[in-house]
Parts: sequence; C-alpha cells; structure tokens
Amino acid sequence: MAAAPILAWEELSLIQGSGWLFRDLDLFIAPRDRLALIGRNGAGKTTLLRLISGEIEADKGRRSIQPGTRIVMLEQDPFFTGFDTLMDFALSGKDAPPRHEVEAIAGQLGIDLSRPADSASGGERRRAALARALASEPDLLLLDEPTNHLDLAAIDWLEDWLSRYKGAFVVISHDRTFLERLTKATLWLDRGSLRRKEIGFGGYEAWMEQIYAEEARAADKLDAKLKIEAHWLERGVTARRKRNQGRLEKLWEMRAQRAAMLSPQGTAKLGLAVDDAKSKAVIVADRVFKKFGDRPIIKDFTLRITRGDRIGIVGSNGAGKTTLLKLLTGEIEPDSGTVTLAKTLQGVLIDQQRSLMQPEKRVRDVLAEGGDWIDVRGTRKHIQGYLKDFLFDPSLVDARVGTLSGGERSRLLLAREFARKSNLLVLDEPTNDLDLETLDLLQEVIADYDGTVLIVSHDRDFLDRTVTVTLGLDGSGKVNVVAGGYADWEKQRQKRNTPGKVSRSAEPAPPSPPPPPKKAKLSYKDQRDYELLPTRIEELLAAIARDEAALADPALYTRDPAKFAALTKAIEAARAEKDAAEERWLELAEQVEG
Repeated sequence: MAAAPILAWEELSLIQGSGWLFRDLDLFIAPRDRLALIGRNGAGKTTLLRLISGEIEADKGRRSIQPGTRIVMLEQDPFFTGFDTLMDFALSGKDAPPRHEVEAIAGQLGIDLSRPADSASGGERRRAALARALASEPDLLLLDEPTNHLDLAAIDWLEDWLSRYKGAFVVISHDRTFLERLTKATLWLDRGSLRRKEIGFGGYEAWMEQIYAEEARAADKLDAKLKIEAHWLERGVTARRKRNQGRLEKLWEMRAQRAAMLSPQGTAKLGLAVDDAKSKAVIVADRVFKKFGDRPIIKDFTLRITRGDRIGIVGSNGAGKTTLLKLLTGEIEPDSGTVTLAKTLQGVLIDQQRSLMQPEKRVRDVLAEGGDWIDVRGTRKHIQGYLKDFLFDPSLVDARVGTLSGGERSRLLLAREFARKSNLLVLDEPTNDLDLETLDLLQEVIADYDGTVLIVSHDRDFLDRTVTVTLGLDGSGKVNVVAGGYADWEKQRQKRNTPGKVSRSAEPAPPSPPPPPKKAKLSYKDQRDYELLPTRIEELLAAIARDEAALADPALYTRDPAKFAALTKAIEAARAEKDAAEERWLELAEQVEG
C-alpha cells in the first residue's frame, strides 16, 4: 500500500497579472519522492515551489500537510543583503539549523563561511545556501537550480548526498545528467496544467513527445486552425529535436576528425596545413605558461584551434578555467610561450551579465533598438519572426524586460548576441537559468554556427552534446586535451587516476622497439567503397532532410495519406542505408589508418 502523502494540493489556482497562471492543479508528494519539476521558462515552476513551501498564498485550493513536516527551500537567488558573513546567512531565520551541522556540511563543500557575504562569489553563496538548507534536516527539500555556480566536484558531492537523503525532494534544474541520476518521477507544468508520471527524467522526453503527438492528432481531427496555431511552439520543439539527431551525427564526425589531429599524449600537432580553408588556425597556443604569485595556473600548454572547433573548458572552481579562456582570447598575456590569434578574429562574449536587460526596456528595444526589423548576421528579419526562432510568443515584442522570468531574460540575451556578426563565440556558463527546451535551441544554434566556439561550463550533458574538444584542468597547471565531450574527458581522467601494476624488478627493461607498421592493402571493391561512401552518405542525409521537411506539413496526412506513408517508408530505408554505409566506411577507415 502506498504511503500517505506528506503534502497535497487540491484545485490549486493562482492569478498572475490579468489571468490565471495555473488553475485547478492537483498535486501530492509522498515521503520518499524524488521529483523533477519540468516546464518552460515562465510556466511558473518557481512560483509552484513557493506555493508548496507555503511562502505565498494561492487564490484558490486546499493545502494539506502532515503535522510536523519540515519543508526547506533552496532558492535560485538567495537574498544575502544585510548579512555580514556567509555564516550569518546560514544561521538566519526562525528555523535556523544547528551551527555544528552547518559547519560539517560547509567543510565537505569546501567553503569558508567566515567570508564577508557582500564580496562572496556566486559559487561561495551557492555553497552557503546549500549548507543552510541541507543542515536543516528537512522532510521535504525544494531545490531551485541547485547546480548553478557549482563546479563539477561540488555537483558530484550534492548528487551523492541526495542519493542517500531519506526525505522527499522536488528539483528544478537544467542539468540533464543531474536529473537523470536522481529523479524517480516527473511533474510537468505545461500551459497552466500539471501532469505527473512515475518515471524519472530519463523518460521525460519520450513521454512529452507522446503527449504532443496525441494533441496534434486531436487538433488535426478537429481541423481547428486556432487549435493548430496554439501548437506552433510544441511542434517546432519536436521537429527541432529530430533535426538535432542529424547534428549529433555531425558532431561525432567532427570529434573523429579532431581525434585524428591529436597525438596519443593529448597535445595538438602543430604541423598542419594552413592553406586549407577548412583547417585554417584561428588560435594557436604554443608552450604557454602562466602563474599567479608562486602558483602555476597553466603549464606548457600547446593547442591549435581551427575554424569550426567547439572547445569545452572544465575543471573545479579556482583551477584556472577563466585564466585559460582569457589567454586564448588574448585578454591577458602568458608569462612565457605564445598565443597567436588570427587577424580576422571577431568575437562575441555571452556571459551571465544582465547589464543589457534593464527592466523598463521593451523586448523590441533590446533586440532592434525599438524598430520592427533586426539584422541577423547580415540578413534582415522581422523581429516577431526572430522571436519565434528563440521560442518566444511573437506577441511579447512590446513586453517590458522586467515582466520576463530569469530564464526568458537569458533567452532574450542569447537572441540579441547571436544576431551579431562574429567568427568566435565565447560562452561563459551559458546554461544557467535556461530551461531544457532553450538548451535544445542553444545546442542547435551552436551546431549551425560557422565560426569557432569556446565554452566554459559545468553542465556535463550540454558539453557532451556540443563540443568537439574538451580541455580539462586539474588545478596543478596541466591542461589535458581530449577529443570529445565531458564523458570522454571523464573516461580519460579515470584511466589516469587508476594506478597500473608496478614491476618489482629494480631496473625496468628498456622498451622493445615497435614493429614496423604494416601498410593496409584494400581490395578493389573496398577501395571504391572507401572513396565513394562519403558522397553516398551525404546524398542520403540530404534525402532524409528533404523527406522530413515534406513530412513536417501538418496537413499532409489528411490531404494525401499515401504520400505520407511513402515518405515515412523512404526515410526509414534511407536511415538504414546511411547507418550501414557509415559503419562500413568506418571499418575501412580503421584498416587504412591501421
């Protein structure tokens, strides 16, 4: 028999502005629930957490809670004004946790709570807020973007703590890896309604696609134009996710090419052709060394970054990520070695600054200086169409920035910066405050970007989906260069940290010289396949894209069901042939390279 809920809401309704934010929601939370709260920016996720905690009152509904239940909320942006130190903040409030519990968790998180609150960094404030929340020993923990500003080590620690936590929690997060590892059920807040499914976040996207497909079929049967128009965003997201599968395949190819350019030791070969436009270097770092005081931050770092590279930079806070980024962009000079930048390099930096997002400005003021048209990398677009590209309702063109949620402001900033002409894009923690659908959009924009991208991020899934090379800093000054994303870097790190078997002999025998390489000999048929398959794969990809574009017509099934079926069958056949061709070519490439 299922345990009785520790908290429940019946017919929960809340008015925001001139209308209902949501209406007649039913919600229950069981004692050991691990719930992911999912929804688009502006859907009301943070507001729902505040209603659950009792921080704000509903306009309608009945809230019931088991006596003695302790609820603690970790806010996305805690209020530190008025506190002298981080410890003062952690011990504040009527239900302040015991000091020794706060100190114990702070020690595990590596934070000195005696630091002045007004000068603490975002990461230090986040750790202090975590120490306060976790030390309170709640029965129900509400977490709003808990991984923001945390480095990888702190995220790993938090995942371990939550996996052993005996209470219930509800978490809002953009970190897919975090959600997949911890959640067991999903709450989906969508267009004013709340759905619950007893699956973790790993099954959310398939569930979402199923719901949208059912709604689309219902809309088609009704043949109601207004109903179909209401689905423009959902269908766009579905189509975007399908297109992203092709982009992921392209990413694997780019990683394979980059791996071939890296030596086994993980340093880039500098002797590459510079007259080939596709491999022309835009940033070349050669034996770079940088220290602060007596501490080496970057040691003997060499890398050739070519046009189109997507470079991810990872490491714990203080390991030197920002220093490396500034060295690569020419903002600071190395103590020794050289960093050479292409003369034509024109960069755009997108960070977490909100100086452009003045609350009184309108959306059109931010994007188009008050006009109706925006210049998007040399192409004029109407501002409403451009807003639609970034998952905004076009009617928001005259909305004030102050009325947007934090995630919507981040999305608006991305829309503004991506419109500028550039060939170098620098993203500093770009995923903070973004919802999952906006992250899909950001991955798409990065994949289509013609220039070079440098990304500093702690979002493991985002790095796995976007970068071709990962630069991992361990704090000693060494930079490990790995072809691939975060998962590839993590595998390499585990290999390095695994001690090998040590020989007991006093003098190790000198290594025997390697045997001379055997030149691969392909048959006539194999040689032709090796030469022709790449062209055939490109043809198949083009055919798939063409047929999927035709299939995206929402009226096609009703108008011509036979053509709909033929296109579906053709896409399946083309995909199967493409997969077989790719596998065959890779086998032949291994023979040639061997």
